[in-house]
Amino acid sequence: MSVNPQQLLRELFATAIDAAHPQQVLEAHLPKDRGGRVIVIGAGKAAAAMAQVVERCWQGEVSGLVVTRYGHGAPCEKIEVVEAAHPVPDAAGLAVAKRVLELVSNLTEDDRVIFLLSGGGSALLALPAAGITLADKQSINKALLKSGATIGEMNCVRKHLSAIKGGRLGKACWPATVYTYAISDVPGDLATVIASGPTVADPSTSAEALAILKRYAIEVPASVRTWLQSPESETVKPGDPSLARSHFQLIARPQQSLEAAAVKARQAGFSPLILGDLEGESREVAKVHAGIARQIVLHSQPLAAPCVILSGGETTVTVRGNGRGGRNAEFLLSLTDSLKGLPGVYALAGDTDGIDGSEDNAGAIMTPDSYARAAALGLSASDELDNNNGYGYFEALDALIVTEPTRTNVNDFRAILILESPKHDA
Repeated sequence: MSVNPQQLLRELFATAIDAAHPQQVLEAHLPKDRGGRVIVIGAGKAAAAMAQVVERCWQGEVSGLVVTRYGHGAPCEKIEVVEAAHPVPDAAGLAVAKRVLELVSNLTEDDRVIFLLSGGGSALLALPAAGITLADKQSINKALLKSGATIGEMNCVRKHLSAIKGGRLGKACWPATVYTYAISDVPGDLATVIASGPTVADPSTSAEALAILKRYAIEVPASVRTWLQSPESETVKPGDPSLARSHFQLIARPQQSLEAAAVKARQAGFSPLILGDLEGESREVAKVHAGIARQIVLHSQPLAAPCVILSGGETTVTVRGNGRGGRNAEFLLSLTDSLKGLPGVYALAGDTDGIDGSEDNAGAIMTPDSYARAAALGLSASDELDNNNGYGYFEALDALIVTEPTRTNVNDFRAILILESPKHDA
C-alpha cells in the first residue's frame, strides 16, 4: 500500500472540518419561506460563517448582530459581526450580549428571529445576572476551566449566573417565532448544553450549580452564592409557554464529521473504527486509545491493520504545570508517552475550530519516531506531560498543525492510523 500517513491524517482532519462547515450544512435547514423581514442573531465560533449563508439565501429584509471569537469573523453586508473573547468572557462579549437582548426584547408575533448557535457561544454571549459582575463570571470561568469539570458541569454553572442562557434569550424573544440552528460541539449533542442553551428550556437547577462549585472547591463571592440560593436564579423550565414558538434544529454534529472521515479512510484502504464522542482527562483518554492501538498491532483485535481509530468529543485537562498546550496536544503527548514509538502507528489530534485551547495551533501529529526524536533533543514525554507542555514538545518536533480559524466547531478530532506490519505482507 502506497500511502503517506501524515498527509492522509491531514486529509481526514480537513474532511471532518468540511463536513461541519456552515457553507455545507446550513442552507437546507432554513425556512422554506425566505421572504419578509428576519432578525438574525448568533453566537459561537461559526456565527460569522453561518451569518454569511443566511445573507446569501434570504430573499427578504435581513438585519441583525452576531458575536464570534477574535479572529473567527467573516465579512457580512447586512448582519453586524462583533468579535469577543473565548473561553473567558470579556467586556466586548458583555456589550454585544446586552445589544442582542435589546434587539429581540420588543418583538411582535409577526416577527421572525433566526438564532445561529455554535460552540463557544456560552463564553461569547456573556451577560451576568443581576448583582453579578463580569469579573465574578470571569474568575469562576477560569477556575472551572482549570478544575477538570466537564463541559456540561461548566454550562450548568454558567446558565444559572446568566441573564441570557438557559432559555432566557428565547423567553425575551416572545411572542416572535424563533428558529435556532445549531452546530454541536458537545458529547451527546444536547440542545440544553450547546452554548448553554439560550433558546431552549433547561431542566438543571441552581442547587446543582452550587453543588458543582462545591465539588471542585471553587470559591465564589457572597453575591454569587446569594443569587444561586434565590428562586430568581432558576432557568426557563420545560413547558414554559414563552418558548412555545421557539424551534430548535441541529444542523451539524461531531458524528457526521467522524463518518465523513471514515468514508475518506475507506477510500484510502483503511478500515475505520469509530469510538464516537468521548469525555474524560485527555491523558487518560489517550492511554485507552494507546491500549486499543497496541491490541490491533499485536493481535489484530478488534480489527486488523491497515485501519484507523477515529474519535471526537471534548476531553479536559487538569492543569498541573505551567507549560503550553491545549487538550489535543495533551492527548497526543500522553499517547506518545504510552506507545513509545510503536512501529506503524501515526496519530493526529486537533480541534475542528482551528484553535487548540488558547494557542495558535489546531493540534499536532505523532509519528513512530516522535518519541525517539524528542528524546534526542533532550525532551522526556513524561516530564513534558507533567508540565502540561504538549505544545512545546510538538513544536520542537516541527509537528504542530496550524490551520487558522476554520469558522466551524464540532470539537475535537482524533485519528490514529495503524499501518499493516511487514509480517502481514505476502
